[in-house]
Amino acid sequence: MAKARLIQGNQACAEGALAAGVTFFAGYPITPSTEVMEILAEELPKRGGKFLQMEDEIASMGAVCGASLTGVKAITATSGPGFSLKQELIGYAAMAELPVVIVNVQRSGPSTGLPTSPAQGDVMQSRWGTHGDHGILVLSPASVKESYEVMIKAVNFAEKFRTPVIFLLDEVIGHMRERVELPEAGSCEIIDRKVPTGAPAEYLAYKPEADGVPPMAPFGSGYRYHVTGLMHGYNGLPNSTAAMTTEVIDRMHTKLEQAKEEITLYTEYEMADAEHVVIAYGGTARSAIAAVKAARAKGIKAGLLKLITIWPFPGDVVQKAAAKAKTVIVPEMNYGQLIGEVERYVGRDKVRGVNRFDGTILTPDEILAALVEATGGAN
Repeated sequence: MAKARLIQGNQACAEGALAAGVTFFAGYPITPSTEVMEILAEELPKRGGKFLQMEDEIASMGAVCGASLTGVKAITATSGPGFSLKQELIGYAAMAELPVVIVNVQRSGPSTGLPTSPAQGDVMQSRWGTHGDHGILVLSPASVKESYEVMIKAVNFAEKFRTPVIFLLDEVIGHMRERVELPEAGSCEIIDRKVPTGAPAEYLAYKPEADGVPPMAPFGSGYRYHVTGLMHGYNGLPNSTAAMTTEVIDRMHTKLEQAKEEITLYTEYEMADAEHVVIAYGGTARSAIAAVKAARAKGIKAGLLKLITIWPFPGDVVQKAAAKAKTVIVPEMNYGQLIGEVERYVGRDKVRGVNRFDGTILTPDEILAALVEATGGAN
């Protein structure tokens, strides 16, 4: 039977990684993500895993890429400035199709900004921070329990689709403590990457199967292949032809797009008859739930679409949720980032942003005020 515990989001994130089978962590301490590192430093050696504190964030990202190539499940954790430093090697992981998870517990920026204050300013960076067209999967939990459950999903998705996955927490969720009952060890679905079954001489490391994902042989298992950040052919060797470049870039996207139903995670609250829809994610979604409850108490038919998967952006889900809405409110702890994607699918006329970027969480009252204003009422 699951035991009730009082833990914070960062701890749930670390425990979710362990439950998913992660055996390697490399990182560098940075607020407000350090607890993830501290917990894994203590727990991984007990389980035969490896922990490395690297000299910087660039080296730590390189280490998890290398570890992934050996066949282990590997993650790193950081915050704003460290996430910026990791971007080049996140691009390498995307090009080389390496299953890794990058935890980013967002804090207020730019630069060193407000190191211990909450923000959601890395939403667009998580999608486009590394240069070039690339596929990426970004998940953003909104509770301590979700931090555990969604981390397991993040590791599973990385393994299944041979892709880097960004686990986009924010300081609110990372440092908040909640009473949770986590599943018993071994009770969650765990996915391991596909490995080749044919002869080593016939192995092509980047030849996709029907799902768009190539099997991945661990280094040292007898399957020899080349890994590069250059555009490459099925054998991994550099290939800069237009045809191969088109195929590689297409496949980075399509292997995720064709699995969109599986990887799109979200929840709904009071959406059945909602005329005014709030679309929120991460820590802001908690204030949004309270605002919707308060709006309902005032007779306003409000509802919440809480996004967990934010990239690839779930446009179909957003479009359906907003189809009958008179107003769509998008609260964010930034200057306005995901709202642009909402507008693409809903139209600008009925979309309104509620933003706060001063290192303070958006309050339910601020979101409620937007809902009241949308109905023409007085707050």
